[in-house]
Amino acid sequence: MKIVVVYQSLLGIYGDQGNSRVLAKRLEWRGIDAEVVFVEPGTPIPDDGAIYLLGGGEDAAQTAAVRELKADGGLFRALDLGAVLFAVCAGYQICGHSFTIGENDEVREGLGLLDVTTVRGPERAVGEVLTRWKRPSGGEYVLTGFENHGGYTTLGPDATPLARVEVGLGNNGDGTEGAVSASGRVIGTYPHGPVLARNPELADHLLELALGHELGPLERAREQHEGLRRERMVFVRR
Repeated sequence: MKIVVVYQSLLGIYGDQGNSRVLAKRLEWRGIDAEVVFVEPGTPIPDDGAIYLLGGGEDAAQTAAVRELKADGGLFRALDLGAVLFAVCAGYQICGHSFTIGENDEVREGLGLLDVTTVRGPERAVGEVLTRWKRPSGGEYVLTGFENHGGYTTLGPDATPLARVEVGLGNNGDGTEGAVSASGRVIGTYPHGPVLARNPELADHLLELALGHELGPLERAREQHEGLRRERMVFVRR
């Protein structure tokens, strides 16, 4: 499986590239070969990837990333071919129809891959976030992460929330966090962590989307991971 990390130099300031390592390791543990490819502006984005990752970045980086992605076209072709896109924070915002930058709230056109819009909110969301996510294949899971964003995102009718907020701000204080496209193959979220390291069930969901079938649990990591998750949730709820 090819995992493509898109524009790390622009959208990589919060360590979100770690999400690619989590996906690759969980494939390796299952005996599935993984290839992680890093693509920077000026290099064509391959359209034969299975999962594409966008991370966090600043205002100028968001604008540059949108310009480069539209000019390249590879990400759009890949999604048309059935790829999965997982976008975090700034990467999530640019996947929408529009977002604002700077003190004057200048509106910038996004990629149009998610039915969401983002504007600057009244206060910055900084801190631990805890949400509840209903996995499409069954079961409800608690997701944890660290949010750090000034944008407030509103969902349109063709997007559904990824999760419901228990602790933290989420999209805009309305109790929702993240967004999922109508196809289910474009997912945006705010938390860092990297978020897939904290939430392996979400990582496996992305892999299942790309593979086209469900995956069994990885018992080798479950006991240690569950202990760490319990500690994290106690800390956040406190």
